[in-house]
Amino acid sequence: MSVESNESQSASAMNQDMAVNLELHADSNSQQHLTFVLGDENYGVDILRVQEIKGWSPVTHIPNTPEYMRGVLNLRGTIVPIVDLRMRFNMDTVEYTPLTVVIVLSVKTGDRERTLGIVVDGVSDVLTIKEGELKPTPDFGGAISTEYIKGLVTVDEKMVMLLDIDLLLSIDELKELDTAQ
Repeated sequence: MSVESNESQSASAMNQDMAVNLELHADSNSQQHLTFVLGDENYGVDILRVQEIKGWSPVTHIPNTPEYMRGVLNLRGTIVPIVDLRMRFNMDTVEYTPLTVVIVLSVKTGDRERTLGIVVDGVSDVLTIKEGELKPTPDFGGAISTEYIKGLVTVDEKMVMLLDIDLLLSIDELKELDTAQ
């Protein structure tokens, strides 16, 4: 068998894999979410908003920003603000480990799209959620802000909170990001 035949067979197999992948993603009754952990809690974000997952690396601190704004990172020429999600959620801070990662996301506010990185303890899995599996966020009253939680889903007896990343930071916090860049 020639090298050209092997390459042709490989390309054909890859095209078949891509077609199967597209069929899996074409199901409009389900959504895929990248899940991650913060402490003992499980969270998820829409996989279509994830641009990249990278290991933690030091960032450039920007003065006069909230504590949860760790700084900015130059990612192939794009300046990406980095938010420590533990700090944003008022959780105990921990030292970053080799498992600590930055999830680079595409966030939409109004007619503007921006790139934002969130620091999390570790990435878990990609979760496919079918229509009807997503439960609404409980109403805790006005004292507790939950507008950035899209809903909850139970997977293997663990509760996963699905985040609406577009609402994760308030308009004022996003304006601070703009001035910091």
